[in-house]
Amino acid sequence: MVLRRAAAAGQYRGVDPASDLPAVARVLAAAGCVAADEEAAELVAAAAGDAGVLRALVDRRVTGEPLAWITGRTVFCGLEVAVDPGVYVPRWQSEPLARRAADHLPDTGVAVDLCCGAGAIGLVLREARPGAEVVGTEVDPVAARCARRNGLSVLVGDLDDPLPELLAGRVDVLVGVLPYVPAGAMATLPRDVRDFEPRLALDGGENGLEVVARAVRRSPRWLRPGGWLLLEVGSDQVDGASALLMAAGFGDPEVIEDGDGDPRGVSARFAG
Repeated sequence: MVLRRAAAAGQYRGVDPASDLPAVARVLAAAGCVAADEEAAELVAAAAGDAGVLRALVDRRVTGEPLAWITGRTVFCGLEVAVDPGVYVPRWQSEPLARRAADHLPDTGVAVDLCCGAGAIGLVLREARPGAEVVGTEVDPVAARCARRNGLSVLVGDLDDPLPELLAGRVDVLVGVLPYVPAGAMATLPRDVRDFEPRLALDGGENGLEVVARAVRRSPRWLRPGGWLLLEVGSDQVDGASALLMAAGFGDPEVIEDGDGDPRGVSARFAG
């Protein structure tokens, strides 16, 4: 990494990177950034023409720091979402989950975004159904502050613990991107995820489904009959998550695929 930082500095000698997008892209590509051209464009925009600022931003990215932490934002389902350093970064792979949840939410219904992080899914629900009541829960105070800054109402606590009793039996949609990475697979994650993003938002225990299982068991308390539970899981966890749902009184689970057609979650209706 020291060599890569030195190479980055060499690329900048005699060049105004604010006006040389290809130079920035080359630095990022050399550091292992897969989408170097797109990332370069975002960093150049964030620097607003200040070459010194851009150098600092690129240096941060070269170390592996998530792009969204550097620019302070990401785009999710077409919405701009502020992302503070230390907060889990919303992924495009979660967009179909958010859209499916919005489809199931009545115009004046009630939705809960569990483990909301920066609040991306909650924001999609609120945008799609302005008349609905949408609340998030988040155990990490840093993430909760970020979600509130994005305009989402957030209660701090583990999973459903902070939900008020008045919501019991009234929730139309319960949705979440919960931690589901098996503990043994944490070391195999991409560098910007493994070394920077909060383990609390990623580690799902030995089999990856420990937090998911707790959410499934607790969800009948909150859902109205006919309400929906939608959870993101890994492609190899769909069968396990489906079994958990059926054991908890849900109908036949539906598989949610991401934009690449890969299984990315499950949804099921609560029979009540």
